[in-house]
Amino acid sequence: MEALWSLYAGRQTLFEDRVDAGARLAERLMQYRGKGALVLGIPRGGVPVAAEVARRLDADLDIVVARKVGAPNYPELAIGAVTASGAQCFNADTIRYLGVSDAYLKMAVTEEMAEARRREARFRGAEPARPIKDRIAIVVDDGLATGATMRAAVRAVRQQQPARLIVAVPVGSREACAALRDEVDELVCLHQPEPFHAVGAFYARFAPTEDAEVTRLLAEARARPAAPAPSHSESPE
Repeated sequence: MEALWSLYAGRQTLFEDRVDAGARLAERLMQYRGKGALVLGIPRGGVPVAAEVARRLDADLDIVVARKVGAPNYPELAIGAVTASGAQCFNADTIRYLGVSDAYLKMAVTEEMAEARRREARFRGAEPARPIKDRIAIVVDDGLATGATMRAAVRAVRQQQPARLIVAVPVGSREACAALRDEVDELVCLHQPEPFHAVGAFYARFAPTEDAEVTRLLAEARARPAAPAPSHSESPE
């Protein structure tokens, strides 16, 4: 009980919920409003944040599914992440320290990639993915702890040749943000608190996002008029 109270007392609430976080994040991204941007949420928790960003920027909304690869016997310990398209990000130091075998990595990557593809199909249904090539792509999650999932997502998006690649998160650890800076054109992180224990500690309400909510938010976004294609003179500096 004492340990739980210590954790609660150390909370630094920054956002009411994911919608509030998305609204505040959108304020920092207003230069992209009306530029034909595509906002890509990482399911599941990143999608409510991304949906609010897309709504306020008059942008399209889609998803990029990245799956954590857990350590042998410790599935909650991330040793990397993969996406449905095959983009990968691994922590070589952790893999080496734990003595993770090549056989395990191959098996885990195959399983998580298949699950990522299943989730993309489940969330999108019969709808095709939004085109990314030559567009401003803004990849959004509800926070960055290790950053492995986001780095895999960013690599998958980069393969599709966006005109500009931006990572936008409400809160993140300094280490994760530093690791991402060289992989994107712009990193927007509203808060980088120290110490950083868990993303949920910075939200007053952080209930799990259900599959049905992701599907609903995507359907609502697709029902809005498509984002206008920007002219060459409108491209951001």
